[in-house]
Amino acid sequence: LFPNTAVTEFIFVGFSWLMELQALLFAMVLSMYAVSLMENILITAIIKANQSLHTPMYFFLTNLSLLEICYTTSIVPKMLVSLVSENRRISLWGCATQMYFFTLFGITECCLLAAMAYDRYVAICNPLCYTLVMRKGACAQLAIAFWMVVMLVGLSQTSYVFSLTYCGPNRINHFFCNIPPLLKLACGDTSMNVLAVYLVALLFITSPFMLILTSYLFIIASVLRMPSAEGKHKAFSTCSSHLIVVLLFYGSGIITYLRPKSSYSMESDKLLALFYTVVTSMLNPIVYSLRNKEVKEALRRVVISNNTLF
Repeated sequence: LFPNTAVTEFIFVGFSWLMELQALLFAMVLSMYAVSLMENILITAIIKANQSLHTPMYFFLTNLSLLEICYTTSIVPKMLVSLVSENRRISLWGCATQMYFFTLFGITECCLLAAMAYDRYVAICNPLCYTLVMRKGACAQLAIAFWMVVMLVGLSQTSYVFSLTYCGPNRINHFFCNIPPLLKLACGDTSMNVLAVYLVALLFITSPFMLILTSYLFIIASVLRMPSAEGKHKAFSTCSSHLIVVLLFYGSGIITYLRPKSSYSMESDKLLALFYTVVTSMLNPIVYSLRNKEVKEALRRVVISNNTLF
């Protein structure tokens, strides 16, 4: 790592093109980050406290909430410091660490959303096999497998990027250590690194997304064959929150990493990155709590219990 690299630190450009709005942007990002943390902690606590929610679907939702906390925390605190101070520097090791965790948590979320789609597929299309296929041990093993594979992928991607030589300039045109802007600073040929990014994106962003689409094609076909309107409505309502979260996260991710190079813009890339690192993390718990009757009922019981205590 860091072979013959003259650069010892990087400087984030961030949102310098919005200089007059830095204070407003700081307030907005801080507010969304705080709300995101509270919401995800609350969702996790509610699921843990209610035995009725100890099912595979909510096991994955708990993992998603904890993942969102880690995902945003790997990016946002440093970003907030950069917005309100002149300290926009980050060391090589700090940059590599941030890139590793961002890659780790981002790819794991892709895989986790695919697992949640598969859970809904089994529940609706093969309900008699659900308890056998989605047993607790199998879900835990699946989650562990995700983490182990993604840890290796994140480590290999980060090592590959930082095996390049950086001889200056050292200004990263982003608000965190993302791969595309870092590759622009590298000396020498980066074509193999770009290819590696596309391969990882295809394997761990597009492939899980295709699995989700396939699962929902079978789900829709199965639901349309249901005789009662009530059964159709119940089946679709259990999937709607997950579909919205998938569209929010995957939509911005695919646009960012798989769009043609000719349409690439660092300003739009930073705004998209802000969306999928902060905004989606804040919206996900809202989507699940507002569109999920079981979560709303559990939350109502918590509120009533607290009111009784006081």
